[in-house]
Parts: sequence; structure tokens; C-alpha cells
Amino acid sequence: MLISEIFYSIQGEGRLTGVPSVFIRTSGCNLRCKWCDTPYASWKPEGENLSIADILSKIAAHPARHIVLTGGEPMIAPGIHELADALRATNYHITIETAGTIPRAGIACDLASISPKLSNSTPSPEQIDAAWITRHESTRTRPDILRDWVSFDASQLKFVYSGPRDLDEIQKLISDIGTPIAPSDILLMPEGINEKALAERQKELLEICLVNGYRFCDRLHIRLFGNSKGT
Repeated sequence: MLISEIFYSIQGEGRLTGVPSVFIRTSGCNLRCKWCDTPYASWKPEGENLSIADILSKIAAHPARHIVLTGGEPMIAPGIHELADALRATNYHITIETAGTIPRAGIACDLASISPKLSNSTPSPEQIDAAWITRHESTRTRPDILRDWVSFDASQLKFVYSGPRDLDEIQKLISDIGTPIAPSDILLMPEGINEKALAERQKELLEICLVNGYRFCDRLHIRLFGNSKGT
């Protein structure tokens, strides 16, 4: 399995914010988000081929019992189900961070952290060729697959918010999913890779969350460590 990085930090987003966790970042993605903050695991995948035994050995060096499978898109990684099974057998708590474009297919998971990509994610022609833009647009939202993911007992829908037009799109997608989702399980997170960008969207986003009952999702790791690997 191509692994971009394995590191020990705190969870910076979602309902487990602040929890010490080991992050296993797979390399490779089926999307090309224009604001992606981990291009080394998506736009230009890089890393090291590791066996499941290698991965388990590396995470055992840390005291955390929470594991985050992230990417890129971890659900396209060959062997991801086997890795999740091995983590479950070792009694780890497993969070899977996914865009929700790939069926979960019974993967072992304790928290599904699903981040559907809005139109604000579509790359520009200056960034990438037209074929990838078309592929991204046709793939980025799959209401049928999202419906399966949110039916999982513990799930959160996490949206990257870049401006007012995003709200209508978020609410339409929630409607298209077509299954009841508690507002507190709908997380809105400001787009940005530095404190200034986060602060610019924070006040507006807080008001939206208060009006709709959605959960405000900070990016604590950005505030603490900046946008850097291993955090």
C-alpha cells in the first residue's frame, strides 16, 4: 500500500477535535480539488510502499488508541479493507476520512468522516487539463453512495465553506441524499490553510451554523501548527 505519511498528532477537525491520534495517510486520489492542502497525496501522489505489518509496527510506537485513515482518498487504496480489519483486531478506534465517492462496502469503521466536495473544489484550466476537470465534476458528489455512508451509526458530514453560494449547494446535496441527518452531524468548516483565511470566513460561518443548527468545524491543526506535513 502506498503510504504518504504516518504521524502522531491531535485530531484538528470534527467531533473528535483535540483527541491524540495516529494518522495513516494513503497516497492517491480520484479527485483534484483546487484548494487541496495535501497535493503530495493527491495531485502528485508520493510515498512508500508498506505492508500492513509495517504499518502496524509504526503506529505501535505511539500511545494513541485512535487511528485516522485519511488521504488522498483512502477508500481507493489497495488493501484498505484488510488494513481496517487489522486495526479493528488490535482494538483501535478507526476514523475514515473520505469524500464519499467510493462505497464503504462493509469496511471496519468507528467514525465515518465524510467530506463531499462542492463546486468550489473544481480545479481551473490553469491548474490541470480538461479531462481531469470533467472527471472531477462527474465524480465529486454521489448522493447514492453518500446515503450509504451517512446510514452508518457514527458519521459526520463535513463541508468546506468558501462563501455564501455554498450554502444552497450544501442544502441541496443534503436533500438529494434523501435520508434524515441531524443538523449537529452536518459540519461546516472554513476553507483556508492559514489563520488569516480561516478568520475571514469564521464570523459568517458561525452565523450560518447558529441559524441552521449545523456544527461549526474549526481547523485546529492549522491554528496550532500551520499548513505542514506531520500535523
